[in-house]
Amino acid sequence: MTASGGRAVKEFPDVIAWSIPAFVLLIVLERVSYLLHGDDDEVGYGGADTATSLTMGLGSIFADLLWKVPIAAAYALLYALTPLRVAELWWTWPLILLAQDFCYYWSHRGHHVIRILWASHVVHHSSQRFNLSTALRQPWTGLTSWVFYIPLIVAGVHPAVVAFCGSVNLLYQFWIHTERIDKMPRWYEAVFNTPSHHRVHHASQGSYLDRNFGGILIVWDRLFASFAPERERCVYGLTTNVGSYNPVRVAFHEYASIARDLRAAVTWRHRVGHLFRAPGWQPAPGSPVRAVGPARPDGQTSSAPG
Repeated sequence: MTASGGRAVKEFPDVIAWSIPAFVLLIVLERVSYLLHGDDDEVGYGGADTATSLTMGLGSIFADLLWKVPIAAAYALLYALTPLRVAELWWTWPLILLAQDFCYYWSHRGHHVIRILWASHVVHHSSQRFNLSTALRQPWTGLTSWVFYIPLIVAGVHPAVVAFCGSVNLLYQFWIHTERIDKMPRWYEAVFNTPSHHRVHHASQGSYLDRNFGGILIVWDRLFASFAPERERCVYGLTTNVGSYNPVRVAFHEYASIARDLRAAVTWRHRVGHLFRAPGWQPAPGSPVRAVGPARPDGQTSSAPG
């Protein structure tokens, strides 16, 4: 799919920044709904937890301003080198959004099964509650996702279009962070990501771990065998929770855990394993390990085998 690439691509609105007032309003309305009509099966809100989520969200906005500079430079270079160009036409936009969502699926899945990537994404899973404020609990080390969208740039999609589609994808995912919505119509549940599907994704019990990675569409999970329906009540958080509302600890605790494991490792194979194997991976029993202090609070959730 090509088109002449001489014309400039117009600036796109920052849909996330424009949506912040709506985010805040909807969080307030959801909190009020719990006060007016509580549900014993729903976790609801907690003051400290919500404050941490909002702080992480604000911090991610400023951190992303820094990460966008090298990412934009890399994308611009790749876009200049590729001979392909995709025009922004009424019929190409759905295809670009579909391709972006496909790349998001693999990015999200990769951030669950590769520990150094999980160290960034774990922030979003660190709350033991599941409400609209949880959607804003974003990492401060957002430099780990950009490589998954390189195929779009090489295919000729303008970097600004990729960024805009990523914002649309993220915007869609805000409303699915809630327990207030049970199930959507069956046809919608079959195709799109929903609160029910995403509750499973945030759950910490074994049958739900590493499931439902889709952004807008859930069909990728159905196609690539990572789908799990919501059948039992979800227990949110990590298999070993952080145990702190300190935003700095929430943001960096897994990096600290990785550093401890790297110091304890005595072979390069073990060091590579601690970085690039699944979260929770440890050397086989009997392997030499250097003692470096107390046991680590790893806060990992992946069920992937070592």
